[in-house]
Amino acid sequence: MTDIAKPRGELTLRTLAMPADANPAGDIFGGWVMAQMDLASGIRAAERAKGRVVTAAVKEMAFELPVKIGDTMSIYTHITRVGTTSITLSVEAWAQRFRYEKMEKVTAGTFIMVALDEDGKPKAVPPEG
Repeated sequence: MTDIAKPRGELTLRTLAMPADANPAGDIFGGWVMAQMDLASGIRAAERAKGRVVTAAVKEMAFELPVKIGDTMSIYTHITRVGTTSITLSVEAWAQRFRYEKMEKVTAGTFIMVALDEDGKPKAVPPEG
């Protein structure tokens, strides 16, 4: 199944799926893909919060296609909501297939990050600008 759609959001992270990240069948562990999405969410949310953030929740995530060894993973993030202390992001993971010139969406999810102060307590997300 080829996804004709284009990625939504800003390219936030690119990485290569390596043999150490795979199960015996050669598919990359879903937890590894999710970790890359979490890293990208943290990068984007920390930029917006101008400081430290933590993952509070992950919602609505379903794996559509497998990731294979040698695929380049591109993680796109789009901030959908900024609350008092939280930032909600729509996150998409796309695989640039190792042997082919096509890119396919493998999964997407909603990540909720919370801004923290120096003491690890929730803090207000500053206004944009």
